[in-house]
Amino acid sequence: MHGLSAGLCLALDGEADICGFAADSDGIDGSEDNAGAFLWPGVLDKMGGAGKARELLEQDNSYIAFEQADALLMTGASGTNVNDLRVLLIG
Repeated sequence: MHGLSAGLCLALDGEADICGFAADSDGIDGSEDNAGAFLWPGVLDKMGGAGKARELLEQDNSYIAFEQADALLMTGASGTNVNDLRVLLIG
C-alpha cells in the first residue's frame, strides 16, 4: 500500500488541489503499525524531495518516506480486515 501511495505522490508531483489517502480496514499494513498514508501537494517536500521518495520507493521502504513527512495514518489494529480504501479529493 505504501508503494502505491508513494508512486501516486511521485506521479502527481505536487499537483495542486489533489489530496487523498490509502487505508486498510484492519488498521495495519501487513507487518507495519499503520493503517495507511495521506498525500497532499507538499508531501514530497516533507519526504525530502522527489528523488528521496523515489529512492525509498525503489528500496521498498516508502514507510520511511511517509513517516518522515508525518503522513502515516495510525489507527491501531482493528482485528477485522473487510476492505482497503483509496480516496482522492480533487479540487
